[in-house]
Amino acid sequence: MNMSLTERRRFLQSSAAALALLAGASGAWAADEAPDAMIGRLSNEVLALIRSDKALQNGDIDRVISVVDSKIMPNVNFVRMTASATGPAWRRATPEQRQQLQTAFKVLLVRTYAGALKQVSDQKVEVKPLRAGADDKEVTVRTEVIGRGDPIELDYRLERTPGQGAGWKIYDLNVLGVWLVANYRSQFAEQINKSGIDGLIKALDERNQANATASADKR
Repeated sequence: MNMSLTERRRFLQSSAAALALLAGASGAWAADEAPDAMIGRLSNEVLALIRSDKALQNGDIDRVISVVDSKIMPNVNFVRMTASATGPAWRRATPEQRQQLQTAFKVLLVRTYAGALKQVSDQKVEVKPLRAGADDKEVTVRTEVIGRGDPIELDYRLERTPGQGAGWKIYDLNVLGVWLVANYRSQFAEQINKSGIDGLIKALDERNQANATASADKR
């Protein structure tokens, strides 16, 4: 069955975002490594990791979450990512609500993209020239995933973090022209307007449970 243009776009977005979700799986980044060099090295290393790990290829949620927690989160400013997706309501959220939002959002992203990992085969990532100054605190690293079919645009927004754990950290990503944070911000805002922060947390939990049930039914 041929996919429609919209279905193909969603498939490509899922496949590329799955790679982005696992970018950084090689461990902590060196504080003095350039952001474009870092993204290029780590992106291609994670492709090799996926090819060698059958559990990741099969979208095993427990395995993917384990990799995300141990390898990826140290390289992502997930507080900023979640806060940006939540919007102004984040400032009104309690510490407990903020933690619940981060947990639910992480599970949503993992479950949304884990199934696309099985599509990884002979792809490679090419990093485009970085347009940034030596003193810039935030940069955008633009890449393309090269494989069968058309190249897939995959870009990262990173910030330089000081102090302990200093280095570049991802806080947003763009797949085929769609920035992840902006995409979820509109969805989250609609839910918050209807039922507040607790309503958003409940909606995310229900969606995650539905995704878990759907995954179980496919086994």
